[in-house]
Amino acid sequence: MSPLEARSDVLPVDRIRAAFPALGRRENGLPVAYFDGPGGTQVPSSVVDAVADYLLHHNANTHWEYPTSAETDDALAEARRAFADLLGAQTDEIAFGANMTTLTFHVARALGRDWRAGDEIVVTDLDHQANIAPWHDLARERDLVVRTVPMIPASGTLDWHAFESLVTRRTRLVAVGGASNAIGTINDLPRAVGLAHSAGALVFVDGVHLAAHAMVDCAALGCDLFACSPYKFYGPHVGVLAGRRALIEKLDVPRLPPAANDSPERLETGTLCHEGIVGAGAAVDFLASLSPGQDRTTRLRNTFATAHRRGEALFAAAWNGLADTPGVRLFGPPPGAQRTPTLAFVVEGRSSTEVAQRLAERAVFVSHGDFYAPNVIASLGLAPDGVIRAGCAIYTTAAEIDRLVEGVRALI
Repeated sequence: MSPLEARSDVLPVDRIRAAFPALGRRENGLPVAYFDGPGGTQVPSSVVDAVADYLLHHNANTHWEYPTSAETDDALAEARRAFADLLGAQTDEIAFGANMTTLTFHVARALGRDWRAGDEIVVTDLDHQANIAPWHDLARERDLVVRTVPMIPASGTLDWHAFESLVTRRTRLVAVGGASNAIGTINDLPRAVGLAHSAGALVFVDGVHLAAHAMVDCAALGCDLFACSPYKFYGPHVGVLAGRRALIEKLDVPRLPPAANDSPERLETGTLCHEGIVGAGAAVDFLASLSPGQDRTTRLRNTFATAHRRGEALFAAAWNGLADTPGVRLFGPPPGAQRTPTLAFVVEGRSSTEVAQRLAERAVFVSHGDFYAPNVIASLGLAPDGVIRAGCAIYTTAAEIDRLVEGVRALI
């Protein structure tokens, strides 16, 4: 056991790993090291059990006068409570959907119905396309103007001088990511929220990558809308949107007239994936179960704080190991900066596809390409091939970091 894993303030990684059946998989006789978490983490047994229990014993549609329907109502309400605790919102401010992208398109269309030609939206080059394309589509439909905050390639951070100049009295919304899914940069969300609100604009935060690594208090932050994806933090494939109730209830949302008109259900079109929502709530409970505390919010804070410390140490080991390797180029903020434990790199003379394939032969699973963040890759001068991405999850070990570094060095 490494010194890191022996520390008393670190989550017991063996207990965590025992909850994930996928970690028993072997490829070419070797245990699989999963570094693909930024694209979707593995799932603990408790989440799968919650999904199965719902489908086998409680499956029904909502709001009818028989037991399984009432049980479904209760299960969805409990999932809302779990995400309210996780995201610092009220239960009637938590909406569910197919995924973050679909929710963003839906909300963008609703917001745009109240905007006029010439109104402006600010997006950033550091974002995933799910927080860029919906706003560009809306701009084409409503004759709006989209302003883009550039990324500084050398640091992998936003150009805040440009950001400040682009937010004006014509700005209706600032769309900003909590963290870059491609290179791990954590953005200064309080600064972005302050800029937007000082101009009278709304703020939409893509929290998909950030929510897997940091606990965000939406109320304290003051953002208007915050979207995330539970499958990035040990849950099923559904989307979650936290929004201010007063804003949700005045949005001109595309909806069926007979459907509920109160927040948050007025954002939820059609019958939802009930089993996925139940599983998403179970993923929040799994994270809370890893730490002590008097209530779920406190337990979650403790889990995220300790996981952050582990992630910093694991990331530093990976970065420092590869920084000393000839032919490897690293991208994004270095260890110690505001960032997630998400490593982005290239190997000179090798395509990102080849590197991923060769590492997979050693049972080290990494992602490659642009990860739907092509503006980041273009800013780095790496289009179209992209980068190799290796993300640390709550089950990542120091030994797996060693295997990653050794696998890349073997390619050289």
